[in-house]
Amino acid sequence: MHLSPYGVRATAGTLRAAEGVVLAHAWTEEGVVAGPAANGAQVMHLSVALCVLNDTYREAERLGVRVDGIVVEADGGFDEEWRSTGVTYAVTLESPASEADLARLAAVVDEVAEIPRALRGGVPVGRFGR
Repeated sequence: MHLSPYGVRATAGTLRAAEGVVLAHAWTEEGVVAGPAANGAQVMHLSVALCVLNDTYREAERLGVRVDGIVVEADGGFDEEWRSTGVTYAVTLESPASEADLARLAAVVDEVAEIPRALRGGVPVGRFGR
């Protein structure tokens, strides 16, 4: 996936990047390497990438699919009034699992991942204490 200036990557396991922000991670000892996170757009996209990454590990364990490494890239754009035009993500897995098992895992993660679901539903945002 070609990333725009708003695009991000979250990586773990055998596909863990050498550079980026290292975050503690429940599913891997060495943690996740993520980034960039230099502006709000990147942080918003990073929330999608990290959610998909975490849910991939969780659902893989539940489904009995081994995940050795993962890269999740997330990106999106904004219109002239800085409203999001949407977020897309791509997942690259290193796994001995069959293509059918990996496709099933991807479908389950896309359905259950909480941050993508919240964004798909529309998120009201307002200032606190007006």
